Amino acid sequence: MAIELGPHQLDAVEKLGNGKILCGGVGTGKSRTALAYYYFKVCGGERKVNGHGETKPMKNPVNLYVITTAKKRDSLDWEREAARFALTRDLDATTDGVTITVDSWNNIGNYKDVANSFFVFDEQRLVGTGAWVKAFKKIAAKNEWILLSATPGDTWLDYAPVFIANGFYKNITEFKDRHIVYRFGGKYPKIDRYLDQGRLVRLRKQLLVEMPYERHTVRHNVWKVAEYDKTAWDLTVRRRWNVFENRPIKDVSELYVCMRKVVNSDLSRLTTIEKLTEDHPKLIVFYNFDYELEILRTLEETLPPWFAVAEWNGHKHEPIPKNETWVYLVQYTSGAEGWNCVETDTVVFYSLNYSWRLTEQAKGRVDRLDTPFVDLYYYFLRSMSPIDSAIMKALRNKKNFNEKDWKP
Repeated sequence: MAIELGPHQLDAVEKLGNGKILCGGVGTGKSRTALAYYYFKVCGGERKVNGHGETKPMKNPVNLYVITTAKKRDSLDWEREAARFALTRDLDATTDGVTITVDSWNNIGNYKDVANSFFVFDEQRLVGTGAWVKAFKKIAAKNEWILLSATPGDTWLDYAPVFIANGFYKNITEFKDRHIVYRFGGKYPKIDRYLDQGRLVRLRKQLLVEMPYERHTVRHNVWKVAEYDKTAWDLTVRRRWNVFENRPIKDVSELYVCMRKVVNSDLSRLTTIEKLTEDHPKLIVFYNFDYELEILRTLEETLPPWFAVAEWNGHKHEPIPKNETWVYLVQYTSGAEGWNCVETDTVVFYSLNYSWRLTEQAKGRVDRLDTPFVDLYYYFLRSMSPIDSAIMKALRNKKNFNEKDWKP
């Protein structure tokens, strides 16, 4: 199978090194670039690229492990890309005596004792000090590795596990002591500011390998206004009344849950999706909550019988339908990362997500190097309610919406 690499990918292969972060937007070909780096630079193999060169055995063969999202593991995307390099899970089928193992972040702990291999950590999940980060540190200490991410970090604390794995700091305590000032006054201390950010910038620059790419696609963001029950909204916000359970709201957290449910439950959103199917026969629909899913499932009854409806979420892991017309319902957290679809040019956001990063990842599911489409359409369904307006403002400013910083 031929290996084709663009100039931005070839440049990244040359710049990559152990412990670095390959940073490229969604759809820029990070997986193939990572495999090329592993094959050519780590293992010393040679293959024909862009029609040039010849095939020679690896000089330093080591096994490859890929830790990725569950959806990308199940879709076999990595195995298909690896086949271009004659890499496979089956040891007997490989020419260089190496194998590729692809698994999800949930199972990273199973590989903490692996040594003398090469790891690709796909999609940045190394936040905090939990089990995943602990397993990552053990793996990084005994193997070569790189990390792939479209959005490697929102805050300096997000970079801490990678900085520590590269030996810049002994542990998280040293990182916090040198760089973080906390403020107290609530239930938990909050980060007030970072110190010596010049050092942090230098360290990040040392690790990041940018992969800029001029896309052939054009993104069209279209905002569709949905209705909402203003009477229910007023009862919820002004009287702090749970209109769904007919009782007083207990706390601020429940208030936000009720506000969003009042807004997102309005059936005008469903009507908008039904109308969109008239012009866009294949739709990916992202949603947040289970009650939204129950509403969206009624599309099976309201759409013409030739429309297939499938889901990817915590309940079902169904593939994209093979029909000529379909609607694919995807929960943000379960399916915003690690897969792609070049069969459609349209994504609908049934409800807004608080995270700008997750929203961008969701957009990238159809914005790929190999998509046949030039114009891509992203329909955002939003009401004129205060909560939707506040979330929309944050997303437009490329920021996350924080409930604590906004009062209804």
